[in-house]
Parts: sequence; C-alpha cells; structure tokens
Amino acid sequence: MRGPRNLEVWKMGVVSYLDALKLQQKLVADRKICKIPDTLLSLQHPPTYTLGKRQTDHNLLIPLSELKNIGAELHYTQRGGDITFHGPHQAILYPVISLREIGLGARNYVEKLESTMIELASLYGVKACAGQKGETGVWVGDRKIGAIGVQISYGVTSHGLAFNIDPDLKYFKHIVPCGIADKEVTSLRRETGTLLPADEVIHEQLISCFARLFGYSSITWKENPSILS
Repeated sequence: MRGPRNLEVWKMGVVSYLDALKLQQKLVADRKICKIPDTLLSLQHPPTYTLGKRQTDHNLLIPLSELKNIGAELHYTQRGGDITFHGPHQAILYPVISLREIGLGARNYVEKLESTMIELASLYGVKACAGQKGETGVWVGDRKIGAIGVQISYGVTSHGLAFNIDPDLKYFKHIVPCGIADKEVTSLRRETGTLLPADEVIHEQLISCFARLFGYSSITWKENPSILS
C-alpha cells in the first residue's frame, strides 16, 4: 500500500518558453536522483509556437520571417506531438513526476492528463472528451480546447498540457494545430459565452483536478520561485 504523496506546485506567472525548458531539464535531472519530490510547474508563455520532435515545419502556415510581425516566437522541442501555440490566457501545466513511483505507463499518463482537462471543463458545464484515434488532446465536439505533448526520460516526465482559457485564437490560424487539418480550436470562454473567473483561479482549479486524478494527498505551493537566475 502506497503512503501519502505530496505534490510541490510552482506558480510562476508568465515565463519565456526557453526559460521554462531549461528549468524542466534541471528539475528532471534532480527528480531522477530523488533530489526533489514530484513537481508541477503552473505558468503561461508569451506568444510561442512549438514543434515536437517530428519537426513538421509544413504545419506552420506563415513564413518564419513573419513571426516577429505577429509578436510570436518558434521553438523546436523533444516532446511528442505536432505543432501547437502557447500564449496568454492559456493554462499550462508541466509535470515533472516519477511514473515509476506511481506505477503508471505512458498511455495511462496521457489519459490522466486528458481527464484533468475534461474534469476542469465540466466544472463550467462544458462537455469535453479525449480525441478520436489519431487526434491527441481534448475536444468539445470537433473543436480542440486542450493540447498534450509529453516527454518521458527514464520514467520522469516533462512538458505536459495546455488548456485554452481565453487565448487569442487568431494565432491558431497560422498553424495546422497538432497536425490535424480541418478542425477548429476553441476556448473555455468561447464555449461558455460567460465571464470567467481570473486566470489564476482557473489555473488552481486545473491543478486541483490534476492532483486528485494522480492521487496526491497534499499540495505544497511555491509562489514566484526565484529559480531562473
């Protein structure tokens, strides 16, 4: 029987993609040697497009030279999944957790990330579900509300999920989101048509859903940790 498990949550506000990537790399190394507990980064990024390890550049629909004009960056990553967008008013969770310690395989891990976003959407009366075969992430009908892209190294996770609270959906017009053509992207704001609580409130609700579904008995909060110096 497993004992009580604690999740350390770092509430970080807006963080550049590269800074968050460097931090994850450090935390993954520390988690592998049990220097730190399971850790969850909660943050937002400035407007950023990221490509997964398949590097499907053809799913970026505007020239690289135009990215600066729309105020966005492009970064290549080693996560799974295809191209996606990160930006303000999107809730991002990057779990750095040991799957071996909780006895989870990669597929079950991704399914629990999907369930985390589905449960959050249900709090606002939005019926979301996991994608059909070949469709990653979480959907409301044929509209995508949440993306998933993960990396697992020796049983320790990085990257994670992005849930659309109320991002500027125009940014998604410049890509084939997650490599799936002819599908729309949506947001919690668009689906509810109502005024939502502050982003921070929704971030905390998403974290609570994550902690419950992954079986953590307690959460330790770290506010604005000074870890990027």
